[in-house]
Amino acid sequence: MTHLEIRPNRLEGNVTVPPSKSLAHRAIICAALAQGESTVRNIQFSDDIRATIDGMRSFGAEITEKKDNLIIQGIGINAEKSRKSSMQSERTETVRLVDCNESGSTLRFLVPVATLFDGRTRFTGRGKLGKRPLTPYEELFNQQGLDYEVLDTEKLDLLIKGTLSPDTIKLRGDISSQFITGLLMTLPFLDGDSQIKVTTPLESKGYIDLTLAVFEEFGLNIQVEDNGQTFIISGQQSLQAADYTVEGDYSQAAFFLSANQLGNDLELSGLNEQSLQGDKAILMILDKLATESDRTIDGSQFPDIIPIAALAAALTKGHTRFENLERLRIKESDRLLATQAELEALGADIHIDGDALVINGVDYLKGGVTVWSHKDHRIAMMLGIASTKCDEPIIIQDTDCVAKSYPNFWEVFQTLGGHINERHLG
Repeated sequence: MTHLEIRPNRLEGNVTVPPSKSLAHRAIICAALAQGESTVRNIQFSDDIRATIDGMRSFGAEITEKKDNLIIQGIGINAEKSRKSSMQSERTETVRLVDCNESGSTLRFLVPVATLFDGRTRFTGRGKLGKRPLTPYEELFNQQGLDYEVLDTEKLDLLIKGTLSPDTIKLRGDISSQFITGLLMTLPFLDGDSQIKVTTPLESKGYIDLTLAVFEEFGLNIQVEDNGQTFIISGQQSLQAADYTVEGDYSQAAFFLSANQLGNDLELSGLNEQSLQGDKAILMILDKLATESDRTIDGSQFPDIIPIAALAAALTKGHTRFENLERLRIKESDRLLATQAELEALGADIHIDGDALVINGVDYLKGGVTVWSHKDHRIAMMLGIASTKCDEPIIIQDTDCVAKSYPNFWEVFQTLGGHINERHLG
């Protein structure tokens, strides 16, 4: 692992925002399931995206990398193929491996998708991925009589087999929207109609909006009713090949947008001002910080940008309370604890109150300490931006984790004026 010493310095220059990881996952899966050849443009080959690419290859898609584009020869999945797979699976011992690395999106999207194919599928992974809950799928598989076997309770090792049947599926709205997306990626290809009913207010709705927008590009139709609480899914659909370009990622742009609010001077390009990305909420948060002195912000719809938003709040005069953050505890780290602990170590006035972060703004951060990424890419990048507002250098431990979503973050950071010393390789 790499530890970096960073000396405080103002960042200046132009940043091309990397492509949206959320949209890339969805587009790659749709293209791989579609009939014909698709091109998915503007891909950043992070660890998470590579996990999804390799996962779809394991199901039979032919995927060729050309610079930052993917040429994908799709499988052409439909109800007929799904039925044949179900019949064949009764007489095959095929076991395909899907290594999800640390990608929750890959895992939760592909578990139901795997039921469209013959044989068994074994899902493996690393880090905290095995601890991230899969209860909605386990319950559904048990209800429908599909095989669902946890081979290791300490790390991700899951073996599944069987074909989902058309159904009315009820899910709570406070679970990850990734479960809903995974089912939406599967149910249209069954031989009957299905529904998903969300029984409590839907959190992270923006991610479902992204799913439906990508589906539209690939010719898949899902009806949404009851103010987004019910999804009507016609069976026997198929996906059509498309030429799709991934737009810039607001969850990554949030680091640079927040850096600007803290006094850096960066010009960003590659963002879609009309984007449906939920993490576009960073613009709302930064505006609140600039115009209000006492802010209460519900973070349930955009958990990924809370660490960097908390940094911005920590250096803005006034009082900020980020609420409904319980899902931060089951990310790559306990992000609620990690954000509080590392910002406090730097001199921020921040504490945890139940599932909330409570912050009183200070004028500067002291630095002069060693902090830890918790092996979480978003904590590492937040600490990098924090270094620009410290009085003294800081050392960040375990910085390689940025490869999960933004492999060249530290290189970009240096080109913008970041002063980095590599202190240790282990």
